[in-house]
Amino acid sequence: MVAVRKTPLETFRNKQKRLGMVRLEVQVRQDDVELFRGVAKALTDPAREMEARDLLKARFGSKSGANGFKELLASAPLEDVELDRARDFGRPVEL
Repeated sequence: MVAVRKTPLETFRNKQKRLGMVRLEVQVRQDDVELFRGVAKALTDPAREMEARDLLKARFGSKSGANGFKELLASAPLEDVELDRARDFGRPVEL
């Protein structure tokens, strides 16, 4: 059986996948091209990555996500809510 060699493109894409990278294509207006390139560079630069990501999440992050209900419960005011309940033993039954 003949061994099939991977092309350099396949090798590159597999390496990117292992690193957790995903290819994304975006169509933007001509005026915004440099802006998006700047954002992409900031997200890939280790020195600016966290600051850029935090800024973008704060401004454009979704309000509801995987932790949406959990975050909603955590942010709910509980001052006037009675959390203790009387035990209910049911109705008395004669046997």
